[in-house]
Amino acid sequence: MPTADGFLGTNAVAGGEYGEVTVDDATVFLARTTSGALATFEASRFATGHKNGLRLELNGSAGSIVFDLERMNELLVYDVGERNPGFRTILVTEPTHPYIAAWWPPGHTLGYEHAFTHQVRDFVDGIANGEDTHPTFDDALGVQRVLDAVGRSADEGARWADITGATAPIETGGTHS
Repeated sequence: MPTADGFLGTNAVAGGEYGEVTVDDATVFLARTTSGALATFEASRFATGHKNGLRLELNGSAGSIVFDLERMNELLVYDVGERNPGFRTILVTEPTHPYIAAWWPPGHTLGYEHAFTHQVRDFVDGIANGEDTHPTFDDALGVQRVLDAVGRSADEGARWADITGATAPIETGGTHS
């Protein structure tokens, strides 16, 4: 990984100085749901060309949805049922966005910090209305169980590992570096 002297702004400098990597900076794992569907998860905290990339994709037989934190006011949607299918961009700053009423006129961008405001609003509204809000402690515990299974799988030669105590059992096969 480039050292502090190997960076120009947030970009690695070609031929710059590199140092030892002492943390996991990339991972990939497969998951299989009880219905047999496969999911691929990939994460890197240092991917060339990305500044703050957090990209989530859901791909299925009827379409796909893509969210990328570097383009956080956009959602890419692909619907195979459309007459001329192809990815289209939906701006989340339009009047139909569930949080737009709390902000400025439609079309103005929302930033990273606004997501935290939305979380607090949902939490307070949940308390006021006596409703559960998400994520819950159980949601977080489920994530930790998945991560534990991925770690066990990687430690044991990337074999499939059951997720113990999961509400919806899945298996993972993982590697990390």
